[in-house]
Amino acid sequence: MAAVLPLSGHIARPVKGVILVALATLVFALADMITKQQSMRHPVAVVVAVRYIVNLAFLIAIFGPRLGRGLWAVNRPGLVFVRSLCLTLASLTMGLALREMPLGETVAIIYLYPIAVMLLAVPLLGETVRPLGWVGAACGFVGVFLIVRPGSGLAPLGVMFALANAVCATGYNLLTRFLSHSENTVALLFQTALLGCVFFCLMALGSLEGLVIGWQDLGMMVLLGALATLGHFLFTAAYREATASHLAPITYLHLFWATGLGWLVFGHLPDTFALGGMALIFVAGVLVTMWSGRAVKA
Repeated sequence: MAAVLPLSGHIARPVKGVILVALATLVFALADMITKQQSMRHPVAVVVAVRYIVNLAFLIAIFGPRLGRGLWAVNRPGLVFVRSLCLTLASLTMGLALREMPLGETVAIIYLYPIAVMLLAVPLLGETVRPLGWVGAACGFVGVFLIVRPGSGLAPLGVMFALANAVCATGYNLLTRFLSHSENTVALLFQTALLGCVFFCLMALGSLEGLVIGWQDLGMMVLLGALATLGHFLFTAAYREATASHLAPITYLHLFWATGLGWLVFGHLPDTFALGGMALIFVAGVLVTMWSGRAVKA
């Protein structure tokens, strides 16, 4: 799930914002479910390439005629490229993790990134962490340990990919916060879609020989791209209606949707320890959000 840049000049409607974020997390969980399903059947690079092609096509069709050069123009191209690369690598590691691990546990581990963003914001952005933030960080790390504890049965390779995804998401969100003052939201979305499209199309070239994708699977990949695009638009719309401190705790519904879809579609229900870990990660997210609402410059 990607960070969204705040938008101003709009009358706040918090309830509408909460509903939009709840829908966005459901859409992202559905996208994760399709990613897992298709990555177990086809190369990850091919699955994600189709997603990015659809994502890029939607952005060009919707915003191109209205924005023109503003669709891709940015003020800090170097940092924007690094941010886009972070999200591209996050997409890759997400697909690889979901191929190896259950849906709910994978999403839960990835939600370490808000805690990492909070901790790294101290040296990088000059912010301070209050006691509530440290308690949240501790809860989050304990929660992840309960999920990946010895004897959990999770594939070590999948855990490594999920943790790598959390690292990429941390970099992506830190850069999003830094660039929010100088860049246009749509241009940032376009730059990430463009780099992802080029990266995964080139990566997929090595997997095309002998590859057979039925119309049903291709349709699911196209749907994946549409869902990913819709999720970003819902988040953007939500952050027009309410502040991040109001909406951030709602994003943890993603854990609920992912766990439910993992059970319904793949027949996997996390054990008691894993469910306890997910609950701790949820608590950690709420505490970190409460800290973020009170954060001050050092």
